[in-house]
This record gives sequence, C-alpha cells and structure tokens, in this order.
Amino acid sequence: MKEKTLDHLNNFINKILIITFLSVTAFPAFSEEKNVNFIENKWSFDGIFGTFDRASLQRGFQVYQEVCSGCHSVKHLSYRNLIEKGGPEFSEDQAKAIAKQFEVTDGPNSEGEMFNRPAKLSDKFVKPYPNVEASTAANGGAYPPDMSVLAKARAGGADYIYSLLLGYEEAPEGFDLDDGVYYNKYMPGQKIKMSSPLDDGLIEYSDGTETTVEQMAKDVTAFLVWSSEPHLEAQHKMGFKTIIYLVILLTLVYLSKQKVWARFSKKKDSKNEEDAFDKVEEIVTQYEGEDPKTFK
Repeated sequence: MKEKTLDHLNNFINKILIITFLSVTAFPAFSEEKNVNFIENKWSFDGIFGTFDRASLQRGFQVYQEVCSGCHSVKHLSYRNLIEKGGPEFSEDQAKAIAKQFEVTDGPNSEGEMFNRPAKLSDKFVKPYPNVEASTAANGGAYPPDMSVLAKARAGGADYIYSLLLGYEEAPEGFDLDDGVYYNKYMPGQKIKMSSPLDDGLIEYSDGTETTVEQMAKDVTAFLVWSSEPHLEAQHKMGFKTIIYLVILLTLVYLSKQKVWARFSKKKDSKNEEDAFDKVEEIVTQYEGEDPKTFK
C-alpha cells in the first residue's frame, strides 16, 4: 500500500515538472515580457474587493475618445456599456449624446440601399478604420491593435499599459532606430512605431482635474482595464460570495464527518468492550473449568 502511494506521488511530481517545463519553453516571448519591471501602481480595482473609480473611468474614456480613438478601436464595447453599473456610469442622456457624435452604416432600407445614421446606444463603438488593411496603410505599415482586451492580452496588464505610456525616452547611444520608430524602454525590443501620445495639458478634463501625463496615463489605463472586463466588480462580488459559501459548506461537511465517525467510534468501543469481556471469560473458564457457574 505504501509503495503504491509513493508511485502515485512520483507520477504526480513528474507531471508537474513536465507541465512547468512546457510552460517555460513554449512561451518564451511571454516569459520575457513578464520579466520586465513595469512601473507599479496602486490600482483601485486590484484584489477581491477591488472596484473602479467612476471619475477616473469617465476621464479615461475622455482620453481614449480625444487621443486614442483616431487609431485604436474598442470593438467589443457598445455605447450602452457606458451607462451600466460597474463602469463609467454616464447618464443615459450623456451616453446618447456621445453615440450621436458618430455615424454608422445601416440598412438596407425599403429601396434596398444602405444608409448612414447617428449611432445609438445599442451600437458597437465606431471603429476608426473599416478594416485591418486600411488601418495598416494609414499608419505606415503598423497595425494599431484593438484595445478591447489589451489589458488582458499583455503580460503585466494595467502596469504594462501605464508603463508603456510613460516609457518614451531618448534612445541610448548606439541604439539604432529606423525612421518613424521610437524608443520605449517598456516595449519588447524597445522599439515602437507609435509616437508618445500624451503631453501635459493635451486635453482639458471636464471635472477640472489637472491633465498631467501621469494622470492621463492612469485614467486611460483604468478605462482599458474596464473595457477588458466590464463586469469585473460583479465577478469580484460573486467570487467573495462563493468563498463564503465554500467556507460554510466545508464547515458543515467537517461537522457531519465528525458526527458520522463518532457513531463508528462508539460502536468500535462497544465491540472492544465485548471482546475484552469474552476474552476474560475464556481465560477464567480455562483456568477453573468448562462451566463458569461452578466457579468458587
């Protein structure tokens, strides 16, 4: 039995080692990106009790709208998401006003023709380019990635985006850069085709917050994390409730186990007492004779 247990343990350890080896060798680029020391920030949405700062999300949307949306799409978001709980929580009128700034192609109409109309809350965010080829051609051969799930797709998540926005520097001496390529110490390879998108005072926040590069980078990062997981707060709440439920369930299971095994323990003790009595009786019988009633 002991040998079987050791064999199972050895097999389990071998499987863990194989999985670890494959993880390290199969994703070298991801591992390299993960080892970068990004700028760490205290994010309000981190941890099981994390929540989004509504004001920061609204400012982050403004940065995306006025700075990033000319090149980058967020194709998985709809304008109605802007009014949902757990997000920027704009009012319905504000969200409708935002949507109406854009035109979408709809149809066909009664004459079989497509037509343009103002966007509605049910529409997806309008993309800056109709297709990948158009976006690549307009950006010197570089494709601006969709930002819908950027925070989840990059190792480092929020810290990666925040660091990248603040990582533009003069290239070190001897570091070769082609025309239209910029040095960014947090970009894999330290080369990026996007110029630094943020400057102090570039936009004016509607709530009066000072628009430093760090503040805008922090706000737009929070917005992009939310766009990656619009229901993050609900998931945190559900996760917490699940943990509480499991703790209660495990407690009940443990108490039930104790109660069930207590019965077996009593039966075992009772059987042991009977066995002990029978043994004593047998010894006494052998010593005095066949019939215990003749004991003197």
